Amino acid sequence: IWTLGHTLCGFAGNAFQFSAARVVLGLGEAGNFPAGIKAVSEWFPAKERAFATGVFNAGANIGAVITPLIVPIITIAFGWRMAFIITGAISLIWLVAWITIYRRPREVAKLSPAELAHIESDPADPAKKIGWLKLLGYRETWAYALGKFLIDPIWWLFLFWTPDFLAKTYHLDLKSFGPPLVAIYLLSDLGSVAGGWSSSKLMKRGHSANFARKVTMLACAFLVMPIFFAQYVDNLWLAVGIVGLATAAHQAFSANLYTIPSDMFPRGAVGSVVGIGGTVGAIGGMMMAKFTGYILQTTGSYTLIFAVAGSTYLIAITVVHLLSPRLARVDAG
Repeated sequence: IWTLGHTLCGFAGNAFQFSAARVVLGLGEAGNFPAGIKAVSEWFPAKERAFATGVFNAGANIGAVITPLIVPIITIAFGWRMAFIITGAISLIWLVAWITIYRRPREVAKLSPAELAHIESDPADPAKKIGWLKLLGYRETWAYALGKFLIDPIWWLFLFWTPDFLAKTYHLDLKSFGPPLVAIYLLSDLGSVAGGWSSSKLMKRGHSANFARKVTMLACAFLVMPIFFAQYVDNLWLAVGIVGLATAAHQAFSANLYTIPSDMFPRGAVGSVVGIGGTVGAIGGMMMAKFTGYILQTTGSYTLIFAVAGSTYLIAITVVHLLSPRLARVDAG
């Protein structure tokens, strides 16, 4: 559905058709991360899960690294429609590979008994599944969902408004965006892997999931704060470094936030909890888009926007901690 919606954007003949294609894209995209996090929870025990999530989260940025390099070239050479169609075809290739390759651990014949025992080393989940309405009644669900509500809009801010910020501040054009955006997304990838690795390393040293996840997220919250000063820097690459630090810290924070549903809920409920969080995060993203547009229209400045971005992660980790002080396992019985 995601690939279909994306490709249809290239065939849109007017604004309504383009918007309709984007709706289809959004419906498909919404299932990506819940499915990915569920797959991670199926293949990795708790002590390794944050690192695996960090790698998975970083993988989502590989396309973002490649896109600023190839899409402008395609657009200039063949037009914007072909940019959607060609990248959609690439997505279709990935989809075929996923359907062909992915299996649950017990469905993989080459997996040794020792490897399977390691994957399933966590305490067995209760067989009973948790319904959506019941999930909405848990504080733990809202610990994750409100964390997403707060941080997802900031990621979309970085994703969609960084080109505008660089263009207005450093007078970049379409041909010049590539290297700065690639650098930012490479830093984001490193942050995602480092954040997951840090949390998993703390757990392997004997710390609880609660301590490991939250200490890592708290450190990341402080690392985002320098984003406020990006607008006052005269040098392009210094500004890129500051933005890259913020996006890296976001991805590290996100890798740990993505992991806590699997810390608190049985595997059968993880995808649903991540889906709820994704929905709530999307609502926050819509609100942030309106806020950003309004502030830029009225002030022409990123001062307030970056102030919000720099402080949000500290608020997010506070909310997560208040709603789930111990990241306690939910009793599904």
